[in-house]
Amino acid sequence: MEQTFRPDNAARFRAALEKFDETNAQDPHLELVGGERRPRELVHAERLTEWVLRLNPNASEALRLAARCQHLRRWEIPRQSYAMTREGYLEWREALKRMHADLSGAILRNLSYPEPTIDRVQSLNLKRNLKQDPECQTLEDALCLVFLEHQLPELAAKTPDDKVITALKKSWAKMSPQGREAALALRYGEREQNLLRAALA
Repeated sequence: MEQTFRPDNAARFRAALEKFDETNAQDPHLELVGGERRPRELVHAERLTEWVLRLNPNASEALRLAARCQHLRRWEIPRQSYAMTREGYLEWREALKRMHADLSGAILRNLSYPEPTIDRVQSLNLKRNLKQDPECQTLEDALCLVFLEHQLPELAAKTPDDKVITALKKSWAKMSPQGREAALALRYGEREQNLLRAALA
């Protein structure tokens, strides 16, 4: 049964979410949502939070905070700032994770969050102990589900099939059985269905 979420300090928790949203609202890249153009990373944070709570309605305060700040100011380190190779891609991803963790820590510290909570949020930002940490796995499942639900059509429209299939295979490998079940319940266009079917074959 879902429990009523009670953060340690409700005003502080709300302030943290507002600060994360205010920061991501500065994203110059806009996404059309419901006929309105909105900052992309703000939209992503909302979608990620929604999926985390669908997967785990009793998510801890740290997990809820991590979901809201997982891609904090992501636009500041563009992919093109690293070599367009597999090694460059991995370096870029690590740099992003470190930036998100550093920024989230600074914001939470300014709001007088205790260090153990800050450390926990940053550990989730950095995806430490992915397969052993249930909360980290929930966050990873949510990230993959946001990709499948909202980003896959755009990727499929501009990317060769083999690369999309590879991306889908990698996402599937990261997901838990619960995440995969949720992914299979999503509605896909015909092209996306065929690509996912090929990835899972």
